Amino acid sequence: MTYLRRRCPAAVVDASQVERSRPRPGPARRRAVFVDRDGTLNPDLHYLADAARLEVYAGVAEGIRLLRAHGYLIVCVTNQSGIERGFYTEEEVGRIHARLNEILGRDGARVDAFYFCPHAPEAGCDCRKPGIALFERAQRDLGLYLPASAIVGDRSLDIEAGSRLGLFTALVPSRGHEREIARELEDRHLAADVVAPSFRAAAHRLLAHG
Repeated sequence: MTYLRRRCPAAVVDASQVERSRPRPGPARRRAVFVDRDGTLNPDLHYLADAARLEVYAGVAEGIRLLRAHGYLIVCVTNQSGIERGFYTEEEVGRIHARLNEILGRDGARVDAFYFCPHAPEAGCDCRKPGIALFERAQRDLGLYLPASAIVGDRSLDIEAGSRLGLFTALVPSRGHEREIARELEDRHLAADVVAPSFRAAAHRLLAHG
């Protein structure tokens, strides 16, 4: 298969779960916490296609609920190359996101918007993290003020994207992969603002940062 460098189309936005209220006028600008999906909110099951198999890490709902209570929108930006590879469809990804919010909703939490890149790394598209095209799309769609926003992820590509955008960066490395991720960061000359053992801990440290 031949891949060409390209920009993702508008279809990468999972609008079914987005509350489409307009940005508020005046000086009160929205801030967001961008979150990775697989390995951050839920275990990475590698090309998850069946929404019934989705599980959410303990403490994620509490952390999201706390961040939203302090005025942050929760925006999920996720690489989903399984679409282009033929492992699942955009519709199946949408069902997984609906299921994720269903699970979070039991504890009074929710993700406000989902953005996903459907392309394989070889495509070289601008929307695949650590590319920042989807973050910029979310900024436009939701009226976000990036200097007051943050990102929580489990890999170096999340920290790299956040650094490029000037976000406060929080790393929650997957258990058993701490050394691998530390090497990735070192190789890319990157450092997260905080490293936390869980999403809930990352949320508390982000709020303490202000």
